[in-house]
Amino acid sequence: MIRHFAAPGAFPRGGKTPYDDAIGKDCQMPSLLLLAAAPAALSAASPGDDTAPAVVVTGQPLRDLPTAGAFNVSSIDRARIEQVPSGRLEDALADVAGLQLFRRSDSRSANPSADGFTLRGLGGNAASRTLVLLDGVPQADPFFGSVPLTAINPADIGAIRVVHGGGSGAFGTGAVAGTIDMTSAGPAARGLFDGEALVDDRGDTRVAAGVAPKLGNGFAVLSGNWDRGPGFWTTPVAQRVAASAKARYENWSLALRTVAQLAPDVEVQSRIAAFGDQQVLRFAGANTGISGEDASLRVVGRGPWQFDALVYGQLRNFNSVTLSSTTFLPVDFQRDTPSSGVGGKIEIRPPVGHGPTLRLGADLRAVAGHEDEDLYTKGKVSSHRREGGTNDDLGLYGEDAWSLGPVQLTAGARADRWVNRDGQIETLSLANTVLANALYPERSGWTGSFRGGALVHATATFDLRGSAYSGMRQPTLNELYRTFTVFPVTTLANPGLTNETLRGVEGGVDWHPAQTIRLDLTAFDNKLENAIANITVNATSQLRENVPAIHAHGLEAAADLRLGALAFTGSLAWTIARMEAPGQAYNGLRPPQTPRLSASGTLTWTPREGYQAGLTLRHVGVAFEDSLATAALPAATTLGAFASAQLAGPFSLVLRGENLTNVTVVTRNSGGTIDIGTPRTVWAGVRVALK
Repeated sequence: MIRHFAAPGAFPRGGKTPYDDAIGKDCQMPSLLLLAAAPAALSAASPGDDTAPAVVVTGQPLRDLPTAGAFNVSSIDRARIEQVPSGRLEDALADVAGLQLFRRSDSRSANPSADGFTLRGLGGNAASRTLVLLDGVPQADPFFGSVPLTAINPADIGAIRVVHGGGSGAFGTGAVAGTIDMTSAGPAARGLFDGEALVDDRGDTRVAAGVAPKLGNGFAVLSGNWDRGPGFWTTPVAQRVAASAKARYENWSLALRTVAQLAPDVEVQSRIAAFGDQQVLRFAGANTGISGEDASLRVVGRGPWQFDALVYGQLRNFNSVTLSSTTFLPVDFQRDTPSSGVGGKIEIRPPVGHGPTLRLGADLRAVAGHEDEDLYTKGKVSSHRREGGTNDDLGLYGEDAWSLGPVQLTAGARADRWVNRDGQIETLSLANTVLANALYPERSGWTGSFRGGALVHATATFDLRGSAYSGMRQPTLNELYRTFTVFPVTTLANPGLTNETLRGVEGGVDWHPAQTIRLDLTAFDNKLENAIANITVNATSQLRENVPAIHAHGLEAAADLRLGALAFTGSLAWTIARMEAPGQAYNGLRPPQTPRLSASGTLTWTPREGYQAGLTLRHVGVAFEDSLATAALPAATTLGAFASAQLAGPFSLVLRGENLTNVTVVTRNSGGTIDIGTPRTVWAGVRVALK
């Protein structure tokens, strides 16, 4: 099943997705390695060369297997990403009910080390339980496992697929809750130049621009984004003190992508990117920053023997100052957290049967990092600490698909060789004398996983589907070795954490009686064993532990209705989730940060080309900050809006509204200390699009 979150008329119906449509257009990925090779490759197929093959590269990955409809997939197109009330990537992903960040705050006011995604009520975690990919490259921070959202410019994205449920298979390791698979947009979607500039009622500004020239049979895309502003109060009025500060932020990103033809059916895609993000969280002087650089190179072959070869590298760094909420003096300064991630993938699709339906491959990801921090006593540095290590994963996988009349079947298996090594937590005096030095032994092993499914076209308008899957996630370096404080609660590291493993089943029905109507319903049952959670020890401390299991079952529903100029898309997730830990105080309780009900609906009116208005209503149910379900995060319903109107030529007026009813959204409740989310915010600006 494919759920669609798209602009009116942006895609045809009948099972074809915006993601599939993008395959026939052009999207891209670049890398430092291509910059030397691209000019020669492009000149070999210049428009003036009569001998050059009449092939235009796409910049896209290989098509998915034809039986992908056996799995529950939500699809978000580029037009919808542009129309969300905040214009932010996480806002677009919130169209998928049940897909949540660790906290309810967005990347303007959330600590970037806590931006982890999960699905299906499997428990909030700062590390992503979903595998997040951009053009096939994992986006998780090598140290924290969170996703640096400010590193991804929404204007660069052409399509998003959200695969619900585990069974990472050909995607890579770590998809115990699902996969968020993003592809970039090329000249066909962006035009030669696109950009926008907006300002809100608090004085925050956003500027984004991109240029996408076609070069021979290939193309390049250079894009940038700059967000900044005085921000808003995340501290409720009753808890503000002289040291309280607004959530001030400033972030930027730059990316260069190129796509070139190497042979009539072979193209090379590359990407280089850099970003930086600075924030102030709750108190003046509580500064947080993250930065990074990426490079990737991908070669895609679309001949009889299809193949996909990818290599990539990532560098990240993070820093953060934690202040006491009583003295407002520093208690911890995480001054340097350098980390790196390198990896690659090779996949081959040999011609079997009536086409490439068999995929065989291997992927590798190796991450390393450590944190250097200063510990304070009464506002003065008293000692130093260094903690970190290395995680590796080598995966081997295979998947095949069969079509038997109205029945489509798929099955695949994966084996992961994982290694945790070089783990260390060291404490030093001010004179750099070793006070404590804990070294942790290497651990390794093999873990197998699978996924399989069936899709039955029962009638011309009615489909049945079912699937089963398993998956695995290694604990991150952050979870294993880093202790941190969100005052007044300190969360302790646990070097003994073991891998999370998931098993799940689901079934669903899809009804599409007309081109303008589609209704989908999915029931699922997932069990995450050895789930890593922050378990309450006392009022001021938590410990990361492996919960024996989190068991979640529930329903997911989606609707897509269109009537003339009006269109409605909506989704709903109802989940019953429980921690299973006999003898523990939290046994039978809901996992932290997990609501039972979440829903999203968008109504759009398009009276004529160039003019559009829309309203988005979202609801998230009650959740709890802690494992003992004592610190409540109340339910919240927010209303957002978007409107655009063509002014003259390539220029359009853009209006956005966030939380228009000014609802108080509690995003954190730590020991009675409350943080709140984005208040009413109104944006106005200009968009330009040159084809």
